[in-house]
Amino acid sequence: MARAHSRTFPRKLLGGIAVAALAAGGLLAANTAGAAEEPVGAAAVPKHAVTGYWQNFNNGATVQKLADVQDDYDIIAVAFADATTTPGAVTFNLDSAGLGGYSVDQFKADIKAKQAAGKSVIISIGGQNGTVSISDDASANAFADSVTKLMDEYGFDGVDIDLENGLNATYMSKALKAIHDKKSDVVVTMAPQTIDMQSPQNEYFKTALATKDFLTVVNMQYYNSGSMLGCDGKVYSQGSVDFLTALACIQLENGLDPSQVGIGVPASTRGAGSGYVEPGIVNAALDCLTKGSGCGSFKPSKTYPGLRGAMTWSTNWDAANGSAWSKAVGPHVHGLS
Repeated sequence: MARAHSRTFPRKLLGGIAVAALAAGGLLAANTAGAAEEPVGAAAVPKHAVTGYWQNFNNGATVQKLADVQDDYDIIAVAFADATTTPGAVTFNLDSAGLGGYSVDQFKADIKAKQAAGKSVIISIGGQNGTVSISDDASANAFADSVTKLMDEYGFDGVDIDLENGLNATYMSKALKAIHDKKSDVVVTMAPQTIDMQSPQNEYFKTALATKDFLTVVNMQYYNSGSMLGCDGKVYSQGSVDFLTALACIQLENGLDPSQVGIGVPASTRGAGSGYVEPGIVNAALDCLTKGSGCGSFKPSKTYPGLRGAMTWSTNWDAANGSAWSKAVGPHVHGLS
């Protein structure tokens, strides 16, 4: 039986200013890397993309087969892979019983159908209860080998890193580079928590920068979070357009290409413990960052028209809410110039 992952309940309600980020080296470091002229990431991913997590379990949201995932999603992250008894290694166990008798053969066929429709289907590692740890060469190699085997077996286009209990930048970067060496067109996404991207000295941020030559997008989770510092050093509370834009600015001004930055939010009030924002707020934040319009009190000093897009947890909670999120945010993302 698959683990009963859920983002319905808070994982880390930090409830205050992320002082540790300042102690780790400050919010703003000079962006010496420069911005790439073309979007970074696998060629199959559109310039502006919507990512959605598909639940391989039933937690009260609408049960979907992959074929049921709404068409507005460009990257579908299958949640989640499972740890094995070998440190770093992962496997995947389709919850056929929980998903109404969904067979492995049909799952694989649905992956191919989504790919034929221009979508990328990737395997997500971690989640709230994920216990995968990559902390040395052996576990890094085991992770890379097992992920590439899953890509071969199921046809996954890549991997999503959603480790919410810490990660080691040195060995995670090594593992991801090993996957990229074997699969040069791999789609690599990440879903760090807000605290993980407050400073380029944080391990998640370091991992993103170390893999930026092939990293597709970082869809930070702008929810289940306390107040955080924006790139202007001011404190912002979750649930507002300013929270989305001022925190995205940290990534945009500290080495990631705009095409590697996405806004991750819950699809409905039931999709997270806190931090839900209406789809219109997401669209306003996208406009603020790409066009300089729709901003709240925080307005970035420049625009980032190449911003990749948005992410939601989950396609299932979206479906349970009449697909209101994807119907509003999907066309908006795809309409960005």
